[in-house]
Amino acid sequence: MNQERLEELLKTVMGKQAQTVCFAPGRVNLIGEHTDYNGGYVFPCAIDAGILCAGVRRSDRRVRLFSTRFAEKGVAEDDMDSLRLTGEWSDYPKAMMLALSRFGYELPYGADLVYDSDLPDGAGLSSSAAIEIVTGAVLRELFDLPLTGQVLALAGQFAENQFIGVQCGIMDQFASSMGREDHALLLNTRTLEYTYAPLPADKIALVLVNSGVRHSLAAGAYNERRQQCEDALAALKKVVPAASLCALSPAQFRQYADAVRDEQCRKRARHAVSENERTRQAVSALNTGDYDRFGALMKQSHCSLRDDYEVSCEELDFLAGTAWTMDGVYGARMTGGGFGGCTVNLVKPEYAGTFARRISAAYEKRYGMVPGVYAVRPGQGQRKLKDVSCESK
Repeated sequence: MNQERLEELLKTVMGKQAQTVCFAPGRVNLIGEHTDYNGGYVFPCAIDAGILCAGVRRSDRRVRLFSTRFAEKGVAEDDMDSLRLTGEWSDYPKAMMLALSRFGYELPYGADLVYDSDLPDGAGLSSSAAIEIVTGAVLRELFDLPLTGQVLALAGQFAENQFIGVQCGIMDQFASSMGREDHALLLNTRTLEYTYAPLPADKIALVLVNSGVRHSLAAGAYNERRQQCEDALAALKKVVPAASLCALSPAQFRQYADAVRDEQCRKRARHAVSENERTRQAVSALNTGDYDRFGALMKQSHCSLRDDYEVSCEELDFLAGTAWTMDGVYGARMTGGGFGGCTVNLVKPEYAGTFARRISAAYEKRYGMVPGVYAVRPGQGQRKLKDVSCESK
């Protein structure tokens, strides 16, 4: 759905003219998985798919929300003074409203908001962060809120942590808010310092392959991994000063690893420390044009996520393993929180079409279903597509 059709939908569903339209993208993480809540580096990029939101201010405190993805559920209605989370999709925009209020940004009136998405469901491309960020962007425009991209990201993470109940790090929201076209973003999640690295379209094609296996991070496995990392850090702090797991070098971790007596916690920590180092090396490889080295690090990342962090699944392992054998593929790995979703594949542009056909055929032969295959480009972060008219303020 494009901007104009979404504005028409707002008229149809809410009976009002849109005052603003904003967009926030999904993201794919090239490398640096489950390091963001361990004080490490991540290397995501926003993509050219995401969530559109058209909105209009109300004169009362009511909130009305509608999504084309959940059209059968109709309009979700609530009151700004007593927002209730009910386990539905509308929890995400309402959580963002609650987060902005906690951050001290006044929302003097309610709003009518309509959403549309071209992100595939359950693919691990962070539709949850995208809807949080696009909601914040629309509210910023409707109420003239002085919200920077960084604050939007922090509010989105707060919404997820405090109200949705997923103890995610900052990566997804930061990428959705701060992405740059044709670039990946290296983010130090401890300091929030960031730089951009180019992803030249004539050298690299990004191809996502959706396993069709849905993941549910809120079900507890994600939070369990985070707790195991915290337990490992607490044990390590008894023998070595470390502000976070990713503050340790691989050599330091090997020296003190025995302090973590629980084997699972030790494995989780080993992944975080090694993944952080891989991410640093991968960015250096990308900046020097060593795409084969980048791809080798992606493979190491997948194996660590499979064996030490245990967040992969049979289907993701098959997709990554098959891609590793194909001509023209620099590297492949699972991307996102895990337990399903997509692989990200770095492919020579001239091989992208052949790769898509071959990986699709191999997956269908093995599992009896055709996977979603998406060629994506690194895209711009959240942005306004339509100004709020002066007459409507």
